[in-house]
Parts: sequence; C-alpha cells; structure tokens
Amino acid sequence: MIRHAAVAALAVLLCPSWLDAQTMEFTVKVQSATIHQAPSTGSPVIGRAPRGTVLEVTRDVGSWAKVSWPDAEDGVGYVHQTMGSMAQRPTREERLAAAFQPSSPAPAAVASASGAPAQGVTTDSPRLTTGTTYIPAPTHIVGFGARLGGAPVGDYGVTARVWSRQRFGVQVDAFRSAITSEVAPGRVTSMEFAPSLIYLLRDHVTDNVWLRPYVGGGAVLRRSTLKIAPDVLDPVTDSTFGFRTFGGAEVTFPSVPRFAVSADLGYLWSDDPFPGFEQDRLRFSVSGHWYVK
Repeated sequence: MIRHAAVAALAVLLCPSWLDAQTMEFTVKVQSATIHQAPSTGSPVIGRAPRGTVLEVTRDVGSWAKVSWPDAEDGVGYVHQTMGSMAQRPTREERLAAAFQPSSPAPAAVASASGAPAQGVTTDSPRLTTGTTYIPAPTHIVGFGARLGGAPVGDYGVTARVWSRQRFGVQVDAFRSAITSEVAPGRVTSMEFAPSLIYLLRDHVTDNVWLRPYVGGGAVLRRSTLKIAPDVLDPVTDSTFGFRTFGGAEVTFPSVPRFAVSADLGYLWSDDPFPGFEQDRLRFSVSGHWYVK
C-alpha cells in the first residue's frame, strides 16, 4: 500500500498542470448517453457511454458538455447535460490526501472474519471510467420546414431534407411565386416542385455553431397560370421543365439542437412560361428545417 501511495503522489507532483486542467467531469446518469460529433441532436452519433461513465469535460457549452472522446477524429465529443451531471473534479491536494490515507480492511474481509455480513455493504459495482461503446451512425436524419425566396421575385413554400449516413442527401422544395411584367398585361402565378440531390462538403464544428456547407442540383417542375382580367380572358395555364444547381450552408446552434437555418444561392435553366414574363435565373433562398429521427 505504501508503494502504491508513493507512486500516486509522485505522479501528482510531476504532473500538476495536467491535473489542474482537468477541473470538471461529467458523470452519466442515464442507461446509455449518446455522444455526438457536434452540439446538436441532429449531428452524427460517434459513440455511447453507459451509466456511471465519468467523462473529462473540456468546456461547458450551454445545454451541452464538450468532453474528451479519444476515438473521435478530433478527440472530442458532445453530450447533452440532461444525460448526467457535471461536478468539480477532485483537486491535487484531495488526491494526495486520498493517496496517503491508511487503508482499511475490505468490507468483504470484515464480514468473513466475523462470520456476519458487514453493515452498509452493497453490491454496487465501482464507478466506471471513460470508455467507448460503438453504435452505427444514424441511417438518416429528416428535416421539415419552410422556405422563403429573395427579391425581386419572392416565393414561399415548404421544404424537406434527408441526409443519408454518407455525405449524400435529398432535398425537396414546393413553393409559390407571382410576377408581373412591364411589357405584358396580367399577372403570372407559379407553383414549383423541385427535387434535388445534395452533397455535404466538409463540415465545421465549434463550441458555438455547427456549419455544414453543401452543393446540389436537380429538376424543377413548374405549373404557371396567367390571369389578365376575368372579363377579358380566361386564365391560361402552362407547364415547364427546368434544371437548377445551387450551393449553400446549414447552421445549427447548441441552444436549439434540432433546428437548422440554411441559405442557398443557385441558378435556374428554364423557359419562360409566357412571353413578356421573364423568370429569375439567379435565385437566393433562406429556409429552416426542424430535424427528427
């Protein structure tokens, strides 16, 4: 026992700065806590920590704790604070005191010597240390939300986005727009349906934001209606087909882990539905997605 105490004390004395840096620790209280790549429930799951696991906290990120996770690519992970509790790690002095504290007979030995079970002895297992239990990443993440297009032609509608386990995803937009013309009478309203394939570029994770840039492209199916005046001409409809490419980025914040805001800028190749009514080719839009699993 004296030899073990001496070794522990020597380690503490030789590495004071390292020990003092580890000031906080997170103890898992639920059956299994998910460790995420970013401070968002929509981010990939990189592992699980069973009940009792003690994780070294490198930073408190609001409702998330940034913890050491050696098996991650950057050596860190994020766990939601509802999964456990965070407390101050014992100081160097407390560890020295524990290292030199005289040992006492184990409860089991006392019980064996007296022939009766020792009082207060429980069968609980000792506290677990940091470890990793791998699980596959989520098969897909699905988000639903709304979309708003920019000027000069404003549009509004709904949007959905699905990310696969790889970097590919699918985005589907359905929105309505209306335009007028300086050279032709009437007003054209259009309903557009735009399914697209998107590819996720290298994401960027910090303690305050999760940024996912992407590029994509797909078809645009448009149904347009020209209305001049009810007593002059009946409404005329026309269907057109086009193609669009775009790029953008999706941003998620730790305080709202399931919600993401996206901004897209793209270009549309399509014929105008009616003479004199020119559709915008360069398009900008902002959308929000609420992610569910």
